Amino acid sequence: MDRTMKRLLLLAFLSLNIFVAHADTLTLKAGHPDTYVVKKGDTLWDISGYFLNDPWRWPKLWGVNPQIANPHLIYPGDRLTLVFIDGQPRLLVKQHVKKSPEGRVESKDGPIPAVDLALIKPYLVQNRVVDPTWLSGLPIVMSGESPSIHHVVDDIVYVNAQLEQGLKVAMYQTGREFFAADSGELLGQEIILASSGRVIESGAVSKVKLLSSLRETKGGYHVAPVEDEALMSAYFIPKAADLNVATSIIGTIGNIREAGKLDVVYLDRGADDGVETGHVFSMYRDGENIIIDNDGNPVRPIDRSSYDKLLANFSDDIEYKMPDVFHGNLMIFKVFDKTSLGLIMFNDRPVRVGDKLMKPDPLTIKGE
Repeated sequence: MDRTMKRLLLLAFLSLNIFVAHADTLTLKAGHPDTYVVKKGDTLWDISGYFLNDPWRWPKLWGVNPQIANPHLIYPGDRLTLVFIDGQPRLLVKQHVKKSPEGRVESKDGPIPAVDLALIKPYLVQNRVVDPTWLSGLPIVMSGESPSIHHVVDDIVYVNAQLEQGLKVAMYQTGREFFAADSGELLGQEIILASSGRVIESGAVSKVKLLSSLRETKGGYHVAPVEDEALMSAYFIPKAADLNVATSIIGTIGNIREAGKLDVVYLDRGADDGVETGHVFSMYRDGENIIIDNDGNPVRPIDRSSYDKLLANFSDDIEYKMPDVFHGNLMIFKVFDKTSLGLIMFNDRPVRVGDKLMKPDPLTIKGE
């Protein structure tokens, strides 16, 4: 290998390492504090927002090992101090121990979570996306002892299957069908938890007593055993999502037209595609296709005449695709086989069905 080629390879190697090092460098926010005392109601994401331009990278700020399920327990009253280790910012924790007047150590409040769990707790247990074939095989609520068509806590309902006595079951209302944005493939059927109960009498038609009720239960609701999956851990370690497939928002909770910060949305990718809890995506809206009219003026799609639209179909030379527009970021907190649920952590524009999701770029991540 000649000397020139060796120099080129060496330069390429050094450039790659410089790029990787730069990409992995935390950027501190201007005016960040040097210390912070943790308050009740704080989250790891919120605290990192005081120090970092991209608060989803809080695991690196704490030096978290992602292989440890719950590596750092930080409590209200703890003092955090910003230091630099090997040139990288780190937060060190000085634990606060509260003592009673008698000198006994009193228990603290619970450790602070990664995100406000109150925002996502309902969706950890209520909303699921399942295979329609599996759903069609489940028994259903037929009616109940009460003549009412609506059933609530302490009511007894009838289910058209022989269920084991003592079995705890959940009653689900059918929601929307979700389809892949690119292929139109059916991804699954949304089901929403209405109530839970216990089988008190087994037979060809079993009796179930309702123990809890999130909404009124009616005939036709599907019945399934309560699964441990519904009680999943809610501790998340954020990490950049880096999928090899196009990913989009396919639905909003409540079917609202536009979503914003702390709203929940559905994605058209799930465990089968490598999506994991804690994955962070950046959200983008497709850039507009702008054409140049006969007078040489740019025309946005909303302002196009019928002639402009026809002209655009026959000529690529006068149509320009604008860059995609960054909207914010979201974090995945629940994953199904082909879909997942994400919490919008930051947005500076309304989020809509069809918005694209991509690997987050530290240069565009926000979240104050």
